[in-house]
Amino acid sequence: MRAFRGNTELRAGLIPQARTTLEQTLAELPKTDGKQRTVVLADLAAVEAAARHPEEACVLLEKALDQLAVTWYATGMERVRDARRALTPWQASAAVQHVDDRLYSWSATLSALRR
Repeated sequence: MRAFRGNTELRAGLIPQARTTLEQTLAELPKTDGKQRTVVLADLAAVEAAARHPEEACVLLEKALDQLAVTWYATGMERVRDARRALTPWQASAAVQHVDDRLYSWSATLSALRR
């Protein structure tokens, strides 16, 4: 699937290619494929972080978190966390702090469910 290619391009540092591949993948995903949508959104957020566009990355992470609220997917959450780690240089920004607030609430929810 093209999403794997986009992730591979991201990991190889091929940022423009990864962005193109992942944007095309997202555009072609069926609305019913919530799990894959979460992964692609998180990977796109990582692309934007790598391109030094933290605000755009945060918008994409917010969309990924919105999708996780509809369709839970552990792999999707892992990808969200990976993308968030890429935003460390901008952790003091309001956009990143808002993502952190949402991630913290997810962590609290998951911890409660595990008990």
